[in-house]
Amino acid sequence: MHDMPTPNSAAIEPLKVACASCNLRELCLPVGLNASELDQLDGLVAKRRAVPRGEHLFRNGERFEALYAVRTGFFKTCVGSEDGRDQVTGFQMAGELLGLDGISSDHHHCDAVALEDSSVCVIPYTQLEGLSREFSVLQHQFHKIMSREIVRDHGVMLLLGNMRAEERLAAFLLNLTQRLQARGFSASSLVLRMTREEIGSYLGLKLETVSRAFSKFQEDGVLDVKQRQITVLDQPALQRLVSNAAC
Repeated sequence: MHDMPTPNSAAIEPLKVACASCNLRELCLPVGLNASELDQLDGLVAKRRAVPRGEHLFRNGERFEALYAVRTGFFKTCVGSEDGRDQVTGFQMAGELLGLDGISSDHHHCDAVALEDSSVCVIPYTQLEGLSREFSVLQHQFHKIMSREIVRDHGVMLLLGNMRAEERLAAFLLNLTQRLQARGFSASSLVLRMTREEIGSYLGLKLETVSRAFSKFQEDGVLDVKQRQITVLDQPALQRLVSNAAC
């Protein structure tokens, strides 16, 4: 008769799959940690949480207690505007962290909503802070992730301030394909998880303007567009649009 696993070993095993053997580890917090440090990070990950499409991971005003590493799926973050509509502030995919907005005030300042059936690893922040002080590599990686978010925010400000509609959409698509490519996906073919309206909200454009820009790219042979299935046919053309806007 085989020995039954202890509660601890039964709980830790899936966490080792979630961190030590996760194919996203080079994009997430564990990068650079040795086996012993990974074991301690494994013990830190409280649980894995499924978030069905359309459900909230957290809401604006909720108490901040944890960071969430996206394991599978796709999210949007948004805030309510004065006219009652949601303003999209970002899109997050596998290997990226959600919840950084809550660090400064201990409360979340946006909603995080799953755009498809998704799952996240729940990382209690107080314990992560303690472990970061112990492991300089983890602290360095955490600071890199926060810096990446700041740079991305600055990029969005540049989009909204200086670029025409087609340039904004080109920059958005290039950023999206680069992030997907880092995860092993095609750099030229993607399925948009967000709607045209959500893209417009993020880029500061009306739905009709986003639709016209997609149509123009298709007419010019830059993209092949089949509803949410996008194939980039001429990436240099997108890059030229963005480069010209930056000049």
